[in-house]
Amino acid sequence: MKLKDQKEIPPPPPGRAGWPWTGDPPAVPGTLTDGSPWPKISVVTPSYNQGRFLEETIRSVLLQGYPNLEYIIMDGGSTDGSVDIIKKYEPWLSHWETRKDRGQSHAINRGFHRCTGDILAWLNSDDIYTPGALPTVAACAADHPEAGAFAGGSQARDPKGKILGEKHPPGLSFDDILRWDEPNLPQPSCFFRKEIWQKCGPLDEGLHFVMDYNLWLSIAGQSSFMAIPGVLSQYTVHEKAKTSDPQNKADHLLEKFLVLVRQSPDQGKKIAAAKLKRYMIGYNLAVRFIPGRVLNFLTRILMKKNRIPGD
Repeated sequence: MKLKDQKEIPPPPPGRAGWPWTGDPPAVPGTLTDGSPWPKISVVTPSYNQGRFLEETIRSVLLQGYPNLEYIIMDGGSTDGSVDIIKKYEPWLSHWETRKDRGQSHAINRGFHRCTGDILAWLNSDDIYTPGALPTVAACAADHPEAGAFAGGSQARDPKGKILGEKHPPGLSFDDILRWDEPNLPQPSCFFRKEIWQKCGPLDEGLHFVMDYNLWLSIAGQSSFMAIPGVLSQYTVHEKAKTSDPQNKADHLLEKFLVLVRQSPDQGKKIAAAKLKRYMIGYNLAVRFIPGRVLNFLTRILMKKNRIPGD
């Protein structure tokens, strides 16, 4: 499908102002500084009934002005008007579809299966890229061919766009990531080369909360992360976000516990014990005394028992 010129993107709805509704990103030169062409960046947006945020997400990708973009939207069968929004921007999309899936990880995996880019990323339908994010990543990737993945800063915001805080990647070695107390790598600001995805992917569709954390550990075990200065994205904090629901805390911890044991059976068991001590005393004892392979098996049974409906 031949995509339309980005300059022709529809105007924003009435009353919308500020990025990405109005304003232009920094101008992108025709080539990289050494004269080589821009690498293709493939972005996948998984979405399900996120109509109130989706158009902003789409515009933040398309209005980057990036000259070699592949943008794919995987909708899970939304019934809230999301499909009408997607159709509005269809001429600028490389592919989109709407059908029932097995959850976020499944949608992302299917989207990446279609990607042909050199650099991959997923941007959830309640997050946005900041102006100039994609050219910044591409330039960094060209300057650091030894790096397999790249991570920049991200800002938290409320549904009205008010900035609530900002975070940047801490240490990005395998051991650093293993010891994170929280998911400190802002997912919407993470990008990785296609060959690294082919080695470390796909996302584990059995994980609902920490599939990205599991992927970062896998990547860090195979290659190196490069930190990018500056803010590349904003993520929306709202009542329907799965990470905002306190009822999901136990399942989140349980999944992280499994990932720690899986990724580093000896070291991971000790770290898991320390992280979960104040939440799950029983797990703290188990992680110290039960062999890793047995613990992994038991944890999978508990995860299945506690699986969120629809996963």
